Amino acid sequence: MVAMTGRKATCAMAVLLGVGAVAAPAVHAQNYPARPVRMVVPFAPGAASDITGRLVAQKLAEGFGQSFVVDNRPGAGGNIGHELVARAPADGYTLVLANESLAINAALPRPLPFDTLRGFAAVSTVSMNPRVFVVIASSPYTSIRDFLAAARSKPGSIRYGSSGIGTGPHLAGALLSTMAKVELTHVPYKGAAPALADVVGGQIETIASTILSAQPLIQSGRARALAVTSTRRSEALPGVPTVAETIPGFEASSWSMVLGPAGVPRPILLRLHEEIARFLQQPEVRKRIAGDGGEPVGSSPDQAAAQLKSDVERWRRVIREAGVGAEG
Repeated sequence: MVAMTGRKATCAMAVLLGVGAVAAPAVHAQNYPARPVRMVVPFAPGAASDITGRLVAQKLAEGFGQSFVVDNRPGAGGNIGHELVARAPADGYTLVLANESLAINAALPRPLPFDTLRGFAAVSTVSMNPRVFVVIASSPYTSIRDFLAAARSKPGSIRYGSSGIGTGPHLAGALLSTMAKVELTHVPYKGAAPALADVVGGQIETIASTILSAQPLIQSGRARALAVTSTRRSEALPGVPTVAETIPGFEASSWSMVLGPAGVPRPILLRLHEEIARFLQQPEVRKRIAGDGGEPVGSSPDQAAAQLKSDVERWRRVIREAGVGAEG
């Protein structure tokens, strides 16, 4: 065997080290997950995101044969949980089930303790979740067209509720106001449940509620659905038109997305995405998500990252046009 010169030996060692550096994440991914994974849900138990987060954790645990433990970290519009994950080790053992609040908070004119677009590694969008504008069943408004006509005739007289300033229901109402060129009065609450209760109690006129929360009231005859906020009709409310059928281009849907801290090895992101995409094809999972008013997605990491970036930009425009500040 011919001995290598010092330079050749150094080059050979560099090549081997390079191969090792490339191979290490792949080997790590093959063994992933080797211990329980924490799934942070940045909202309280029982919230719509919590329900989806527990479904995702359950199905990932079944698929990988390892525990995925839900850790509820509510507060600050989701930012407590988001920050925890953004600062976690980038090893795939801390994930977050985020919703559109991640994009909205980044679009609001206030500082965050993390960088939304650079601080996370997207895994997959699990579902799209349209909202629905509802009114009390005895309301004179039977369609979104009636509702907007009344708003034009009496500017500022129609009130819409939300779960707080800068939340999804708030910005859905603000978007409706700006796109329809009507003046609506925003009434923030300390949660969506009391706002929805005041709609069916007649204290305010409407809220862009999640379908999951509004559907029991619609089915019991206490509330009437005017329009859903997605670009196409919801399977959960097939007879309810979209806002876009009256105002072309309108969309204000929520979504559920799994992310990890920035720097999670791509092979791990892809393994997680593949498992999410697989269980979203299961009929019972699709039926459950549809029953809650959602639409299964299962997008790739790149598609999910592009969606997050697009939503930050979109909500930033809405916030600017509607004059929504950090405090209102």
